[in-house]
Amino acid sequence: MSDPLVASTKAWQLVALLAAHGQTVATAESLTGGLLSATLAGVSGASSVLRGGLVVYATDLKASLGGVTPAVLEDLGAVSARTATELAIGAARTCEATWGIGITGVAGPEPQEGKPPGTVHIAITRGEKGPVEVLTPQLSGDRWDIRIGSVNAAIDGLLQRLSWISGKN
Repeated sequence: MSDPLVASTKAWQLVALLAAHGQTVATAESLTGGLLSATLAGVSGASSVLRGGLVVYATDLKASLGGVTPAVLEDLGAVSARTATELAIGAARTCEATWGIGITGVAGPEPQEGKPPGTVHIAITRGEKGPVEVLTPQLSGDRWDIRIGSVNAAIDGLLQRLSWISGKN
């Protein structure tokens, strides 16, 4: 079972690191339904780093709000690495953030687009022009476990990138 307290503790670290570097983040979330943004917003001082979040649970909203090319949704589906990438880029562009995070996947209990529960794609981009890295954590459990596991993986992914940047400064 995924622990929401882990996400909360890491969210504090992420907000502090973003603030220390004068950077911001925006999200475009599907299976997490805004849980990543809510987790970050729960941290005191988040208003200085969290630009906003798009909840694009419905497939059509991934295109109209999230910026995913309709051809990508038609050819690859809502649950794909490319969809996550375009969501991350769309979040960064729409919210004018330093970092964009796009999350899509299957929380279950039923498969979606032939993909089993636990299939998750998380894209993290530095601005709308990249570079973009896509994470594909292997998650299991019930809907909550998969959703909170996705939030943890997204926070870990951005923390790793910021730690690497911090080491270079």
